[in-house]
Amino acid sequence: MNVDDEAKKVIWSLQNNKRTEVERNVFQPTGKKPMNKNLVYILSAIGITFLMSFALSLFSKETTQFCFLIESYCFNSTENPLAYTFYIFMNLWILILGIGIAYLIGKKLGNRFKI
Repeated sequence: MNVDDEAKKVIWSLQNNKRTEVERNVFQPTGKKPMNKNLVYILSAIGITFLMSFALSLFSKETTQFCFLIESYCFNSTENPLAYTFYIFMNLWILILGIGIAYLIGKKLGNRFKI
């Protein structure tokens, strides 16, 4: 008598092997690549930021004079609410990108000069 033949095989299953073979094979890989959702995330972030800038432009009660890059290309916030929304949107993304770039530069410098 061999000890290995008599040893009871321990099966770790929460269902006590009640599933059939078909139920076990439900989660087999299909061979399809998972969808890359980076584009969806980027478009969602841009859309949410635009909605936030639109809400911020609605909360502003004062009339603001703002210019795009050149002083001769100026607008009024009450006359052009869509242009003012786009102006706030651009400023928000400049801040977001500035923070992201500063983080990346700090991370690179931190990895290079470890104390």
